[in-house]
Amino acid sequence: MRDPFPIAPPQALVSAVKPFADALSLSTLPLHAHEVLFAFALYTFIGFVLSPRLSARFAGPHYNKLSKRTKINWDVHVVSFVQSCVICSFSLYIILFDEERKGWREYGRWEERIWGYSGLTGLCQSFALGYFLWDLWMCSWHVGIFGWGMLAHAISATSVFSLGYRPFVYFYCPVFLLYELSSPFLNIHWFCDKLDLTGSIYQAINGAFLTATFFLCRICWGTYSSFRTFYDIYTALAAGRSQRPTGVVLGEDKTLPGNQWQSGDVGLYYREQEQTTAFMGEAYLPLWLAASYLLANLTLNLLNIFWFTKMVQTIRKRFDPPWGTKGVGPEVAHWQPAEREEAERKAAELHRAGKGSVKAARMRAEEVINGAVEVDGAPEIQRGVYADGHKSLEVSGTTRRSGRSRRKA
Repeated sequence: MRDPFPIAPPQALVSAVKPFADALSLSTLPLHAHEVLFAFALYTFIGFVLSPRLSARFAGPHYNKLSKRTKINWDVHVVSFVQSCVICSFSLYIILFDEERKGWREYGRWEERIWGYSGLTGLCQSFALGYFLWDLWMCSWHVGIFGWGMLAHAISATSVFSLGYRPFVYFYCPVFLLYELSSPFLNIHWFCDKLDLTGSIYQAINGAFLTATFFLCRICWGTYSSFRTFYDIYTALAAGRSQRPTGVVLGEDKTLPGNQWQSGDVGLYYREQEQTTAFMGEAYLPLWLAASYLLANLTLNLLNIFWFTKMVQTIRKRFDPPWGTKGVGPEVAHWQPAEREEAERKAAELHRAGKGSVKAARMRAEEVINGAVEVDGAPEIQRGVYADGHKSLEVSGTTRRSGRSRRKA
């Protein structure tokens, strides 16, 4: 299917990118470089301009009190939410409605699945690469915030989607981008924690969708798709060179519809019927390319499995037993209002000082009742509950010692 992006590739940009693309054998990159730059600029605008302004306006009481580190994380989650919605819409449309691509699914058409080119899939890949380049920049700049695991993910994703411009496995581009179906729910879960909705029914329902989509899309669908991809790659390696004499080469044809350009470099942008085999005149799969793709794909799959286990543990910490683990175990993540956390902290300090236990409170109350301690005004009784479930009782007030006692021996 033809690329529906409303802006055609500028000839000046095509001419500037083509030497670089030819050196790296990224044959289709000149046709989509403007889309990569557009996507990168769009996500940068959302992250640095749109998200801070909209967040301060609509979530001001929560957003404005965040630390600088957390605000950066918040804005990155906003960009991730927008990107995942956009890219999943692209991918689902291609899988469901691109009739040309549907023909590539047939048995024996591994050449199209490995080297076939489609303008619409190129647009989808360009928006994905624009985001992954932005993500790589942010993860490298703020590695202390996002960690080395996220940086490894950004490097792997950028490498995989850059190599696609050879073209290489365009067919599987929207397939693997459906990983992002779980990302909107992941971002909503994170926002619930920052909006004091931790443990709420909203986070519970979202958590169910999050775990289901993550497991089905990234673990089940991702593993199956990886197997299909590597089977086609193995077939291409075993076949050696593939001769397709009907193919054309980018820049060869100087005749363009309507004489819109003086050069043939962007001719394929307009001609849908020649796109599939345009870069298959003589194709072979280098071993290093197969190995690089295998390594990057395995890295992403292993990270997905690791993150799934951590994600389940994190979600369970927000909720009470039997489904959750809140209040259980030596290392518990408590998510509750700041006022309650402060009250529990003070109660714990009293408990460690021997002033907050039920026994100590009972003895102190008994002294007050029997007259051993005189209290100015009404005594205050405070109750507390510790993280391990123990309860405390504290009697406080302005007191002075008295020698009298109504307690009998």
